[in-house]
Amino acid sequence: MKKLICAKDVETAERQGQKVVYIGCEAIITPSAKDIAKSYGIEFSTEKQVLEAKSSCEVETPCETKTSELEKVFENGIDSEVIYKVFKIMMKKGLLNGVIDLITNKKPYLAETDSIGLKIVRGSSVKYEALDTGNPDDKVFYQEIINADDGSSMNAGFITIESCKFDWETECQELYYVIEGTLTVTVDNKVYTAHPGDSVFFPKGAKIAFGSPDK
Repeated sequence: MKKLICAKDVETAERQGQKVVYIGCEAIITPSAKDIAKSYGIEFSTEKQVLEAKSSCEVETPCETKTSELEKVFENGIDSEVIYKVFKIMMKKGLLNGVIDLITNKKPYLAETDSIGLKIVRGSSVKYEALDTGNPDDKVFYQEIINADDGSSMNAGFITIESCKFDWETECQELYYVIEGTLTVTVDNKVYTAHPGDSVFFPKGAKIAFGSPDK
């Protein structure tokens, strides 16, 4: 049976301090009841809406879901041997320092700067990261210390190459200074060799192959 909501019902709700009158989905509201409700600032809401609102409150939030998943992961503990193997691989690939830097929000080197643009990087503090050459067996580690963020049109950094060769395309002007070992640069199948004390320059967009026969 449909319920009739009249002005008297609204007045009763107003005396009870209600601001929302819950009604059935098929309830009929008289025009006078609507007018009085509007003057009192009272709204009408169906029972269905109430149930839906209650149901939505009971829905598990994303945070609760993630917490539940984490609890399941840690419920039976984590194998310490697995953790050890993961850290060992990360150390071998030179990735561990990068992760630590991200966690501690520290730069991978110590530097002094000045407002004029001066930047002094302490070479002994530089932490290397593994360079993805496309070959997981390559042992290439690097750290960029000067780039566009410093207002420079050139990049500068440190790189070590151990007994491997990989393709490279420069995204900006690059200048290299060989400290030790041998650096080979292949351009159109022609191999150039640089030794300690030599400098090597590349313009932007150069397609080359870096390599070193040394460990």
